[in-house]
Amino acid sequence: MLKVSINILLCFFFGITLYAQDEPKKTKVDIESGYLEIRPELPNAAIYTKDDTGQVYIVHEGVEMWCDQAYVYLNDNFVKAYGNVKINQADTVTLDSKYAEYNGNTQFAFASGDVLFKDPKTTLKTDTLYFDRIKQQAYYRTGGTVRDTASTLTSQVGRYYAEAKKYQFLSDVVISNPDYTVNSPQLDFYSETGGAYLYGPSTIKTESSTIYCDRGYYDTRAKTGHFVKNSRVDYENRILYGDSIYFDQNKSFASATNNIKVLDTVNKSIIRGHYAEVFREKDSVFITKRAVAVTLRDQDSIYVHADTLQVTGKPENRIIKGFYRARMFKRGLEGEQPTSGKSDSIFVDQKAGITKLLRNPILWSGENQMTGDTIHILSNSKTEKLDTLKVFNNAFLIQKDSAGYNQVKGERLIGLFTDNELDTVNIHKNAEVIFFSRNEKDELVGINNTLSSDIQMYLESQEITGVRFLKNVDGKLYPPSQFPENARILPGFNWRGEERLQKVEDLFKDKPAPILPKIKGIRLPEDEGEFFDDVSEDEMDIPEQSKLKAKDFQNREDDPKPMTRETDSIQNDSLRKPPDPKKKSQGNSSEEQEN
Repeated sequence: MLKVSINILLCFFFGITLYAQDEPKKTKVDIESGYLEIRPELPNAAIYTKDDTGQVYIVHEGVEMWCDQAYVYLNDNFVKAYGNVKINQADTVTLDSKYAEYNGNTQFAFASGDVLFKDPKTTLKTDTLYFDRIKQQAYYRTGGTVRDTASTLTSQVGRYYAEAKKYQFLSDVVISNPDYTVNSPQLDFYSETGGAYLYGPSTIKTESSTIYCDRGYYDTRAKTGHFVKNSRVDYENRILYGDSIYFDQNKSFASATNNIKVLDTVNKSIIRGHYAEVFREKDSVFITKRAVAVTLRDQDSIYVHADTLQVTGKPENRIIKGFYRARMFKRGLEGEQPTSGKSDSIFVDQKAGITKLLRNPILWSGENQMTGDTIHILSNSKTEKLDTLKVFNNAFLIQKDSAGYNQVKGERLIGLFTDNELDTVNIHKNAEVIFFSRNEKDELVGINNTLSSDIQMYLESQEITGVRFLKNVDGKLYPPSQFPENARILPGFNWRGEERLQKVEDLFKDKPAPILPKIKGIRLPEDEGEFFDDVSEDEMDIPEQSKLKAKDFQNREDDPKPMTRETDSIQNDSLRKPPDPKKKSQGNSSEEQEN
């Protein structure tokens, strides 16, 4: 009895290294301190218990373990640790739990009971955890919570890669932060940077916006990100779509590239183009590269195009500004001729129902071409139909006739619409007209060339049917043979009928297609294989004393499988569920698609 006590004291003060007689090539666990106890009923185990000087301390191949009590099985090179267990690997990761097992032969650890797994920037809390020191990977499938410096991440299944400092979360992944919430079926999170890669249909919700994507990256600390594949940003009254979207929550800013669409859900309008910037707090949208704004109407739509479009103002007071080579087009109802225009810039006030064509404007309404220094088009805000046309300074109206051109010019033109068709035109101040007068049989009876301070013209089906001179008439109706050809054109005449927009596509006529940047996609991760090796039960090194069984070291069929590069396909554009890993993709790989 005395010899046993002396041996115990020697073990406590100087430490003891245990070597089994079999498998001499395996490095054995080294018990540095602890109170040793040998129990007859456990002949294969050495039991170490903490004492007044501290916990049991065990080391093996760069890993350190502390616990209140340890069962060390010499022949199996296996440790079962109980009570306040801590496993530390070279200051890279630590593992705390109530219970742990460590296999020195396979360098495989298992922990259960209030498990805390820590790397330098994050802490994972779960119920059970597997840690493979050879692969440098940890794995759980009983639900886990990761606390980062900025947020909290939860998922049912997770895997940690120590070398990359990366978590791979599967099944119902949630990132919670006071400023946002992320939901994704699969997410790779890098603990060093806080970067999160989203795979599958994911959302990021903030107080004022929601982001949707099937592929994206989000910096959880800087609150910025970019998103590709079925991506969009929903604001309170706008929805932004694009092949690639950048988002900055701090600046309330988003930009999109290629195939842009911005929906105004309040004013029923759409803006399209290939580059857009949205400033939410300023209620401002900037869009270029074939930018076109479409204001939707029940039976018709108005299109506004310019090299650059800017939409500003609250929903109830939207302003559209178009800069450089601006164009507008209104198709008209069935049987109506389109209304279209061109100018250097354009201004639309949706609340006031006014459209301004600024600098070198030209407007076509039916067969009428109108020019001036500035053109204003007013719509009825209730019926949304065209109401009034105003042409300021150097007003000139031209309508083609089979015998020539009907023309009227003056200082200012006021036109009135009925059911979106121009039916009355008033020319004020220094007005002059050349009008080919016809009878009821549409036969030319004379050419009217008259000067007046004010002239009124009447139209039916967009054609001039009559002229009325209001003041100071100076002119007459000439027989066609007595009115020379060179006098049938008023000064300032410029017929531009070949420029007229006949269809929506003419908004971009004579404009080269923009050169679009190639979007760099976010590729799915490489297939890194299963956490557990696919081996038979006979090949598994599981000590008899372990709480775990062979089934615990096997990959389950119902475990969620990650989407990987090998399972990605352009034939499945919207990844609504992870593909079956047993089926190889028949389409091109994502690398061919996105790089």
